[in-house]
Amino acid sequence: MTTFTPTTAAEVLDAVRWAAAEEQPLEILGCGTKRGIGRPAQTEHAVDLSGLTGVTLYEPEELVLSARAGTPLAEIEALLAARGQEFAFEPMDYAPLLTGKTSSDGKSGTVGGALAANLSGPRRLKAGAARDHILGVHAVSGRGEAFKAGGRVVKNVTGYDLSKAMAGSWGTLAVVTDLTFKVLPRAETETTVALRRLDDEKAVAAMAAALASSAEVSAAAHLPELVAARVAGGTLGSDPATLLRVDGFGPSVAYRVAMLSDLFGGHVETIDTERSRALWVGVRDVAPFADGTDRPVWRISLAPSEGWKLVAALRMQLAVDAFYDWQGGLVWLRLEDDPEAELVRRLVRRLGGGHATLVRAAAPVRAAIPVFEPQHGALGALSARLKSEFDPRGILNPGRMATV
Repeated sequence: MTTFTPTTAAEVLDAVRWAAAEEQPLEILGCGTKRGIGRPAQTEHAVDLSGLTGVTLYEPEELVLSARAGTPLAEIEALLAARGQEFAFEPMDYAPLLTGKTSSDGKSGTVGGALAANLSGPRRLKAGAARDHILGVHAVSGRGEAFKAGGRVVKNVTGYDLSKAMAGSWGTLAVVTDLTFKVLPRAETETTVALRRLDDEKAVAAMAAALASSAEVSAAAHLPELVAARVAGGTLGSDPATLLRVDGFGPSVAYRVAMLSDLFGGHVETIDTERSRALWVGVRDVAPFADGTDRPVWRISLAPSEGWKLVAALRMQLAVDAFYDWQGGLVWLRLEDDPEAELVRRLVRRLGGGHATLVRAAAPVRAAIPVFEPQHGALGALSARLKSEFDPRGILNPGRMATV
């Protein structure tokens, strides 16, 4: 196997041009923290972008940052934190879930991988995902052609926004070499309001009430019985915990926490800033299921009112561990051995539709079933046309997202 390790955009272009000319498939990767998502690579060659690093522009006053695709997210987040800023989309770190290990070595993924996987975290309800914060990219298509899209300001796009097309493409359309993101000020403080011992249905109703209030909740999650004990070092205990995060300036946070307490009749616990931040990192990075195994884990997005119904229906037939983010609209499921793909997706369709992605499973399992939500009809045709325009020879991460 030949692995190209470019350190410049020109070297990336040379590698892809060679592959296009020789019709040789390439695996595209950064640090490899998300390599276990999708179908296993069936390629003899790879482009490793981990050497294509460096922040090339940072203007805190303009809230804009540019970096090369292989730059570690941990490095960028540290730089932003030093100036009181952050990526507001709160990108999750898949490494603990997929490897069972924390990213203490700084290998928490790259900024290019954040866009390729369209990462987001608990704040998605309020701030969106990576695609909502990307301003511009430089990339190399599967044709071996360099192109750029977007720029350094928000209002810079006329026609199709190709920067956003890269979000969630998992390296199947182009090799992104440089990215520009907008950044935002980090909240001065935060408090988490916790409701205890609610069942899943009542928890979803409580989260909906909190989000509908004027308390400006930035994240809402529910950890059922026993699952709660697997985050923040077990400090929550094992009873179910419904979590509502309030962040911003200190006096405003205190006022809004009091508002939530009144909303729920004073039957709440409050969690201070330090513990709150650790807690939401655990929710973001799926700590309850980061057990070092390859037991199947599903990431399912559907209407917030339907998530608990999906879990209830599955529990009638299977042993299921689950918890909820995004007000109940993001369901994380862990099964014992068989991913039960047909059953899971049939129930999702029955509950109004959504997206079910098999995030973790053994390689033979991932090779045998559709890992990403299958696309049919007009959407499938549009995706196929997009792929044929960017990568007509199918050399970039072939088969990772689909069999064709």
